[in-house]
Amino acid sequence: MDRNRLGVAATAALAPAAWGTTYLVTTQLLPEGRPLLLAVARALPAGLLLLLMGRRLPKGRWWGRAAVLGMLNIGLFFPLVFVGAYRLPGGVAATIGAIQPLLVAGFSIGVLGLRPGRRTVLAGLAGVGGVALLVLKSGAQLDGIGIAAMVAGIGLMAMGTVLTRRWGRPEGATLLDLTAWQLLAGSVFLVPLAAVVEGAPPALSATNLAGFAYLGLFGTAVGYVLWFRGIERLGAGPASFLGLINPVVATVGGLVVLGQTLTAWQVVGLLIALGALVAGQSPSRAARRKAPATPAAVPAPAATTAPTPEPAPATR
Repeated sequence: MDRNRLGVAATAALAPAAWGTTYLVTTQLLPEGRPLLLAVARALPAGLLLLLMGRRLPKGRWWGRAAVLGMLNIGLFFPLVFVGAYRLPGGVAATIGAIQPLLVAGFSIGVLGLRPGRRTVLAGLAGVGGVALLVLKSGAQLDGIGIAAMVAGIGLMAMGTVLTRRWGRPEGATLLDLTAWQLLAGSVFLVPLAAVVEGAPPALSATNLAGFAYLGLFGTAVGYVLWFRGIERLGAGPASFLGLINPVVATVGGLVVLGQTLTAWQVVGLLIALGALVAGQSPSRAARRKAPATPAAVPAPAATTAPTPEPAPATR
């Protein structure tokens, strides 16, 4: 990997690393039992901020494209992942999230006409196995609705990543613009959903506001722009492997903040997951030939639910 590509990958990895802290921030700083409020508080302010910075609206067919991508990556993705996070042990949720690179590779066959190489498939399988060793605990309880929600959410995000790679971004639009459009399109769906399901928000303390500010600014506005830049420069497949850092950071956060410990098998899983992340960074020759001139990117996100060694999920 050349130095420029390595730098892009390193900055893009800051996004799933920030998402890996979501569980700790949510449990330590935010009100309990309000997942849709959290989704709105992340998406809407960040979208408005980026729109004010970019000051550009979609034109023509990009109104429809922004709506589709916003629903795939924000509007539908957030609620589905929160359902999975609340109904599944963290290890199960994170292991399901780790299938994203394999889904991106599969969707790329039909949408981009790119067949994944053997290394991509093996790295994807190794990533799932590594995350499972890192976070999955014996005797984990499975819930059909939670599993279905997680698989659907990760699948939607994977398709969003591939579609944005195919569509690129309109001439003259920046990554700030593309990010703002998607966040606001998702918010149009999330705001009324949160109002109907959860009702009016509770009174917020200074601690709550600090948590929302962190997730909105770093975990969403900055995080998604860096993530989109990564997919633009690296490609959908290699960038999707960066999401494996999400459960790694969540686990390390549990060690540092919550005083948890790692077993020998968890250390092995961590090393396998990081190895899969590195192995997935080299694009195929076909991907290099077919890369669009002005691609954009979408999350991805990579596993959005990343747990600590305790059976508690972390979400993007």
